[in-house]
Formats: sequence, structure tokens, C-alpha cells
Amino acid sequence: MARPGTSEKRRTLAAPGRPDRSSRSWRAPPPVRHVASRPGRPTDAPSSPASARARPSEALGAMAVQVALTGATGFLGLRLLRRLLDTHRSLTVLAHAGSGDALRRITRFFELTGAPEAFTAELPVRLRVVETDLARPRLGLSERAFRDLADTTGAIWHSAGSINLEGDLPELRRTNVEGTRHVLELAAASRLRPRVHHVSTAFVAGSRREGVAYEDELDDTCGFENAYERSKYEAELLVHAWSREHGRPVLVLRPSILVTDLPPHPELPSHPLLVIERILREALRAAGPEGDRGVSPHAPGCHTGSAPRVRMVGHRHGRLNLLQVEHAAEVMVRLAGRTPSGGVDTYHVVHDRDVPVPTFVALLERLGPFSIDLVAGRSGRPSALEALLDFYPGMTAYLAHRRRFDDTRVRALLGPSAASAAVGLDYLWSGVAPGPLPVSGPPATASPPARCA
Repeated sequence: MARPGTSEKRRTLAAPGRPDRSSRSWRAPPPVRHVASRPGRPTDAPSSPASARARPSEALGAMAVQVALTGATGFLGLRLLRRLLDTHRSLTVLAHAGSGDALRRITRFFELTGAPEAFTAELPVRLRVVETDLARPRLGLSERAFRDLADTTGAIWHSAGSINLEGDLPELRRTNVEGTRHVLELAAASRLRPRVHHVSTAFVAGSRREGVAYEDELDDTCGFENAYERSKYEAELLVHAWSREHGRPVLVLRPSILVTDLPPHPELPSHPLLVIERILREALRAAGPEGDRGVSPHAPGCHTGSAPRVRMVGHRHGRLNLLQVEHAAEVMVRLAGRTPSGGVDTYHVVHDRDVPVPTFVALLERLGPFSIDLVAGRSGRPSALEALLDFYPGMTAYLAHRRRFDDTRVRALLGPSAASAAVGLDYLWSGVAPGPLPVSGPPATASPPARCA
């Protein structure tokens, strides 16, 4: 059997129509399954992009009961939308006011990922877009529009939030904590008593770096690696308090680090590994001659000349949990179909096999390019590049993690189908760079490959 990340393993990961990783051209992944219209059934959403962006009081009139989704234009939210459209005739998209045309961005995602034209043509009919501000009471809506929205919402998926690992706590609380509070306010206001599906993160486990993190655990004993983790922890506390107060069931979904092998595209949302690629690129540029030595400005992974060495605090036996975003969305929607317990049901949506830290380090080295030495602690004066990377502890802290996320509940409910294909180095590279994976780390001297020109 080939090791994870080899070409044989990539063939098992690649579905028909997946992008060809050996080509710089964009190709579509598998088509989205089309849910046909029901003849004679009245539409329950605006019939054009313009009407889909109507004022809430207009867009919500005479609407059928629907599922409402926040964060629908995000990395995970788009995949959740795709899965939910497989089983729901129409959906309500709670879009962030002033963030641009949500319907256009959703449509463009489906076009780029190979959806049939008939499917994308129906999106204005199947989606109603309501512009909201999650940071404000009543989602920033008028009292009447808020009431209309509440009383036509049969279920709520809260996927919106900030994943800024370097953000400050007040700003993250405004988005992740207050946003959750106001989504729960919507659920409480509805006479339909909609079930809430709250997307959290497995990293509410905080800075505990060893052992097993269980699904029923929620405490801050070990502290947190960054303000993002704390904000998501505080949001979960809100969810638990709300469930107890109202006697309502809530599904809490805790994904690990979500990844994709779709090549980067300017019209697709960013994701955690692309954020890391940007941080590395900016740090190398800011470090000046030391950081720029050996770096071609044309593409990630292009090597010219010698590459700097960087000491990063980490553990060579560490591991990270990385999960394909498409699989995460599938698991989440399937879990939502299970009968709730009546309280808060929490599930770790994680990969059954962790990625070794050395594999992740190999990805970082190729992105630089630079050579990384994992060290228990750094002594002496840091280099210019090391000093810059120290400004991003939210990225580097996880290199020392050796803990495991328990997902017994998920496996008990879904069985073998809860398992996902292995995530290897070539898979990770496909999601951050347009070209093939470099054969090895940064060489001491090299001429730029033709693809870097």
C-alpha cells in the first residue's frame, strides 16, 4: 500500500472531474447533484438576483418555512449550502450587509466547481438573501422584518464567524460571541422553535497539548493558544446557557482545521492554509535581504539561490488534525438528521488520522521556501525572519500539539462512512499553489524552474 500523499493515494482522493494537479489551468471538481424543481409547486424565493437582494420586509413576505444559514459565502458555508440544497427545496441566506452581492458569489462558486447550468440558473429562485448584521441586536433588522424572518425559519445553521488567529479578543468577541448571541435571539423569537446548528471548532480544547480532548468537555483550565479559541469557547458557553434557559435542543459541531485540494482562485473564499501562505509570504518580504534570499516573487515554491533557515518551536512527534471541507459538510448535515437528545449534542467533526507535524513543516518549507528546524525552545537572538514569524503565534503554536480529538459519538452514529480519505502533502499543496508539488525542500542553489517565469 502506498504511503499517504503518494500518487496512488491521490487517485483515491480525486473524484471524476477533480482538478488536474499537474496543470495550472482551473478545472471543475465533481458536479453538484441537481435537485429538480417540482412541477406546479409555487416558488418560495425571489425569482431574480435583484429581488433576492430586496429589503428584508419585502423579501420575507409570504415565505414558506425555511432553513436559514449564516456564513453561506464562506469556505465551509458554501459546502454546507451545497449539501443542504440536496435535501431542501429552498434556503434563506443570512448575508452580511455591505459585503457585496451574496447571490452572485454563491453562483460563481457553483460555476467554478462544475455545477450544471440548470442548477445555477435556479439559485435565484431557491435562495432568498436577507442582508443582516450579526453583531447587532435583531441582526440589524427592523422589528417587523426580524419578526417575519423568525416566523418563517424552521431551522438555523450558524456557520458565520471570524477565524482570524491573530485577531484581538474584543473584535473576535463582537463577531463570534455577539454574533452567536443574536442568532440565538432569532431562534428564541420564532414561534416555530427552530433547532439551532452551531458551528464551533475542535480548538475550544485550548492550549492543552497532550492527551485526548473529548466531545463533552468544555472548560478553560489550560487556557487558549489565541483569542480566536477563547471567543469560540465563550460562544459555546452561550449556546449551553441558552439551551438550558429555553429547554431547546442545539447541535454543536466542532470541526478541526478544514482544507481542500481545489487550486487557489481569486473568486473562491480563502481558507486556513491560504492564510498561512500569505503570512509566510509577507514575513519573507518584510524580513528584507535575509528573508528574500532565494525567493522568486512569481509563485509559491519557486526556488532561486539559497534559502534561509528558521527555528520554530514545535515537536517532531506532534500532529495536527486536518479534514477535507467537503467531507466535513457531509458529516455535519448527516448528523443534523439524527434525533436530538433535547439538550446540547456536541460532535467532533475531525479526521480519523492526524497529519504528522513533519508533513506540515514540509509544506511550510516549500511555501517559503526556507528550511525549518523544530526546536523545543529558541535560544539566542532571533533572525529577522524568526522575529517576524513570532508575531503570528496563532499559526506556529500548533506545531507543538500532540493531543487527539475523540470522535466516538460521530463514529457510533455514522459508522465507517464517518472516516475520510488520507490527507497527504500533495493534497495540501494542491490547495495552496497552482503547480505540482516540488520534489524536495528548498535546495541550496537552483535555477528557477520554467513554471516560475
